[in-house]
Amino acid sequence: MTTRRIRGAAVTAAMVTGLAACSAPSSGEGDGDSKAAESVVIGVASEPDTLSPLLGYGKDGNSKVFDGLLARDADLKLRPALAKALPEVAADGLTYTYALRDGVEFSDGEPLTSADVVFTYDTILDAKTNNTARSELDAIKDVRADGDKVVFTLKYPYAPFAGRTVLPIVPEHIAGAQDPNTGSFNTKPVGTGPYVLSTWSKGEKLTFKANPNYWGGKPKVKTFTMAVISDDNVRATRLRSGDLDGAILPPNLAATFKNDNGLKTYDAKSYDFRTVTLPQENKVTADRAIRQALDAAVDRKAMVDKILDGAGRPAYGPLPVDDPWFAKGIERAQDLGKAKRILDQAGWKTGDGGIRAKEGRRAAFTLLYPSGDKVRQDHALAYASDAKKAGIDVKVESATWEVIEPRMKNDAVLAGFGSTGDPDFGLYTLLHSSLAGDGFNNMARYDDPIVDQALDTGRRSSDTATRKAAYESLQRELVKNPGYTFLTHIDHLYVLADRWNGLTTQLEPHEHGFASGPWWNIEDWQPKK
Repeated sequence: MTTRRIRGAAVTAAMVTGLAACSAPSSGEGDGDSKAAESVVIGVASEPDTLSPLLGYGKDGNSKVFDGLLARDADLKLRPALAKALPEVAADGLTYTYALRDGVEFSDGEPLTSADVVFTYDTILDAKTNNTARSELDAIKDVRADGDKVVFTLKYPYAPFAGRTVLPIVPEHIAGAQDPNTGSFNTKPVGTGPYVLSTWSKGEKLTFKANPNYWGGKPKVKTFTMAVISDDNVRATRLRSGDLDGAILPPNLAATFKNDNGLKTYDAKSYDFRTVTLPQENKVTADRAIRQALDAAVDRKAMVDKILDGAGRPAYGPLPVDDPWFAKGIERAQDLGKAKRILDQAGWKTGDGGIRAKEGRRAAFTLLYPSGDKVRQDHALAYASDAKKAGIDVKVESATWEVIEPRMKNDAVLAGFGSTGDPDFGLYTLLHSSLAGDGFNNMARYDDPIVDQALDTGRRSSDTATRKAAYESLQRELVKNPGYTFLTHIDHLYVLADRWNGLTTQLEPHEHGFASGPWWNIEDWQPKK
């Protein structure tokens, strides 16, 4: 989901002036080119509010300042990071034991200890800490240090628990002396990762320098800068002018670089989907017939073809069609006839201007989308157009997240979600009724007992067949009782100067660009000779 935690914070004027000191791509060859490759400037659309894992930063891995006990490789397989090896798991699935890697230091020179790991998890689990992802660690009963080992005891067998331990570890000797919600650690982090934060000009750029004491070896890219450029067109212009070495771009702009010599486009498949929240507090969107009609009226394929230029897939639910957990057979095409029949049967009669009404209430509601996001704007407008064909009036309105947040209880939002690793990682926070209205979790305040039961079963069972059946029932129930209108799954497109070896993409979550992208493993890049 796009939240205030990861949002665009800069204005165009700042973008034009904020990177005057940044190095531009070199067109030279030989040693000069290799030297230039040691410094990288990337254009991204947004920045975090915080760089503290205690408040949620880097929880899914790929933080350059921090490491977790485990990390994911290019194929998303778990591999050891701060731990020497993958965890030892007890036969009952309730105990996970990690042995720490020897000789790891934080960037300030202090050694990593098992106490740091315990402190990190205990602080996140403390209700006083403002971490909206706390529910993701619900399975943890206790975490304790045992010499150079860390032992997690779970409340119940949680099959994907190891995937949760990519969470970055912070130093107790620094963060422990501060309020986790307001301390300076939030903007002046110290970790064990391959890079350290050098400077952070809010709304403009973050610059990172290689950590000379990194346990994984010295990165060849000595410095990299994340230039915060919220406007897609400005980002593309700066890339074309040579101010940037690379950028994340929407499909229509990425396509304009296909024939540019020296630039290479990377296409990353993702779990990232666009959806319309249909809040239960709104008298119109709370009506199941309205929600079902909208689901039938939307033309997902046209959105992929026209808005995404084919760089994506129709979304028939929160899981992409090629995911092994996807429930086969729920694919559905636009069916305006079905949408109209549903509304007719529910008593929504056509009135003035072709807009339906029931018991004096018009079938109308407001759909908000974040300002400056052209892809979401286009989704919102297409959605409103499709809805009107069924007799539902959707008023599209742009706003900042500060404006959207207090209104999303009653107004629909063109939102984005999606997480990799396991169905539980993305679905629980999106749909479970216990999280309704909990910040940006369950934004639609969706409440369905069948879905809750499926989520609980999927979370608490270690049997793959049982879990698969639970998530299938969940997806089928979402078709019958949609709390969201799922629209598209989006490919993430990146354009970079072709000056390094080792660039790859992963299957990506919703939150991308800053941590994900071809730079997810920037510490492993090698300058081309």
